[in-house]
Amino acid sequence: MSYDLQGKNVLITGAAMGMGRIYALRSAEEKASNIILWDINQEALEKTADEVRAKGVNVYTNVVDLGQLEEIERAAKKTKALPDISSLDILINNAGVVSGNNYFWDLDNRKDVYFTMSINALAPMYVTNLFINDMIADTRTEKRILNVASAAGLVSNPNMSVYAASKWSCLGWSDSLRLELKKSGNNHMKVTTFCPTYISTGMFDGAKGMLFTPVITPETAVDAAWKGMKKGTPIVYKPFTGRLSGILKGILPIGLWDWVAENIIGIYSSMEDFKGRSNS
Repeated sequence: MSYDLQGKNVLITGAAMGMGRIYALRSAEEKASNIILWDINQEALEKTADEVRAKGVNVYTNVVDLGQLEEIERAAKKTKALPDISSLDILINNAGVVSGNNYFWDLDNRKDVYFTMSINALAPMYVTNLFINDMIADTRTEKRILNVASAAGLVSNPNMSVYAASKWSCLGWSDSLRLELKKSGNNHMKVTTFCPTYISTGMFDGAKGMLFTPVITPETAVDAAWKGMKKGTPIVYKPFTGRLSGILKGILPIGLWDWVAENIIGIYSSMEDFKGRSNS
């Protein structure tokens, strides 16, 4: 039986634009009851909220700096105080940032390292930790947690060392959380980790597609993650070549893998012309 969103409570981080906006609209189209949208961009957040409200569902917004634990705690407290929301049914940790096109020694600790790790690695853990006990306790319905990691969590890549580190962290934590829930008998809880390659949301402007691995659209990415989340699939790769690269890295001698990644697949040069979103 397919997972049904009707009547469910959904929280989405990074909900103002790109994939977050699409997750919000998809939730409304499938008749979720309450949709909570978190983002730091208030103007874009309210535009998305209006689009979702037009589909006839309850929408709540929070302007949140996910790089600050105090902000996350404030927003969580506000969310838990909302009427008719005893617990979340679906949590989508979608928010993310990217820094690239620089060697590690050229990065700024606060602007690049702390910022990237805070949003991509720590925020999903903080947010989940604040809601998961209520989700575990509410066994009336199946629960879903979708964590957006990256194919960068599977293979190393020059010019994006901190981004890769943040996504390796997200993948390791997310799949370990899945195992903990399974081992503890909380079978109504399913965790899906999404590992896409480059997505044309603007965040990866300038990044180059690789062998059999084009830059994918946000709609394509969301469709894959959404289906996997509803099924409770542990890890979703999009496209399949992201997983293949991880397998090849695991079985080839490191020197040979480096040569293949550089000269055949094109991974190691994929961020050389990276620009990113102009207002990142």
